[in-house]
Amino acid sequence: MRSKRHRQEREERQFKERRKTDQGIFDTRTMVYLGKFFNKRIITKLGTPIARGKEADIYLADAGESETVSGEKFVAVKFFRIEASAFIKMMKYIKGDPRFDRQVGRGRESIIKTWCKKEFGNLMVAKEAGVHAPTPYMFNGNILAMQFLGDAESIAPQLNDVELEEPQRVLDAILGDMGKLYVANLVHADISEYNILIHEGRPYMIDFGQAVSIRHPSAAEFLKRDVRNITGYFAKRYGIKRDPNEAYAGVIGYLHSK
Repeated sequence: MRSKRHRQEREERQFKERRKTDQGIFDTRTMVYLGKFFNKRIITKLGTPIARGKEADIYLADAGESETVSGEKFVAVKFFRIEASAFIKMMKYIKGDPRFDRQVGRGRESIIKTWCKKEFGNLMVAKEAGVHAPTPYMFNGNILAMQFLGDAESIAPQLNDVELEEPQRVLDAILGDMGKLYVANLVHADISEYNILIHEGRPYMIDFGQAVSIRHPSAAEFLKRDVRNITGYFAKRYGIKRDPNEAYAGVIGYLHSK
């Protein structure tokens, strides 16, 4: 009986935490922003959360009848928290990016809305460059609707949660997509085993809010960090030795090979 009571107490605490999280997301202004996604027929029903983070939560939604989501059954809807605890950290990825640094105001809400717009724009760049990433559908305020990567039962797993049969091929694909991004004048700036999903056997980059133009003063530093992170992961997990400097040169080389 004692363990049952403890389990009930734990479940009650978890339920209260989820309620607190949802209330923090679905405030009045966010609900107004959300209404436009229904009006534009991007979604018809908002379902359950499929991923939670410090800055944003992602919910699964039923796709609407808009041509934008034609052929899709589900849509992933990302809600950026207006009261995000790490919003100040976002500024180093906004300031210095010539596309956005003059658009953002000083207030918290302005920063979060710019971040949402920035992720939508970065995803558009990635898609046009042929990079494997979610297709963006629409953004409004602090909400972004995009392609759902997964099946009817669950979201596609993170790279960290998959045992790859062909890790060399996947690493090459990731570095190749980083090269395509660079040709499109973009650096992801947060590549890791947690920001890559394995969908239909392919690695898909996600979380593009921090991605910056190659004209950003820290772009080279961010790209080198991305290369170190991903080559380090494959070295540790699969024993694939890839010199980070050579891999970095290979990514940069995409620009000169076009």
